[in-house]
Amino acid sequence: MRTKPIWVMSLVAAAALVLVLARQAVAYEEMYRPTPIGEVEVRELPARLALAAVAEGSYFDRDDDMFMTLFRYIQRHDIAMTVPVEAEIDDAEMRFFVGADRPGGATPSDDEVTALSMPPRQVLSVGLRGAYSAATYERGLGILREWLAEHPEYEEAAPPYAVYWNGPYVPSFMRRSEVHIPIAPARP
Repeated sequence: MRTKPIWVMSLVAAAALVLVLARQAVAYEEMYRPTPIGEVEVRELPARLALAAVAEGSYFDRDDDMFMTLFRYIQRHDIAMTVPVEAEIDDAEMRFFVGADRPGGATPSDDEVTALSMPPRQVLSVGLRGAYSAATYERGLGILREWLAEHPEYEEAAPPYAVYWNGPYVPSFMRRSEVHIPIAPARP
């Protein structure tokens, strides 16, 4: 009987582990559905309750600090983790959402976390795959701004932001993200 080389078995085991971890990444409650990879959509996001942490500087310099602040908050208050996580890039802010298991919403704001009631909004969205990096964000933002240039019936209504769907255990090349630009009908 011929056996496969150890490196082939290791590769198969690694691939299986990646698939299991990627599947676990979608085990959280979703606040809204993800935008398909490579597609641009005009979307209506529902009203939702967010928990926000802010920091000085760029999101990409402070994302770990904000994540841990929000993670400690939801652990302390027994709030389930949801997806996605939203991030304001230039003025660093990260938002977790409060799921349906908390019908009364989150506990009050504290010195580090602010509870925000987010109204429904219309956004232009692009689905992306790859590292959660400034380069991936800028690529998505470029796609959306190009789309807006071709669709003058819409205009930007607020600053763009990033949307992240996977946890840190998902390999960076498999991670799902989006860029959203809040939009409104263009004024005549």
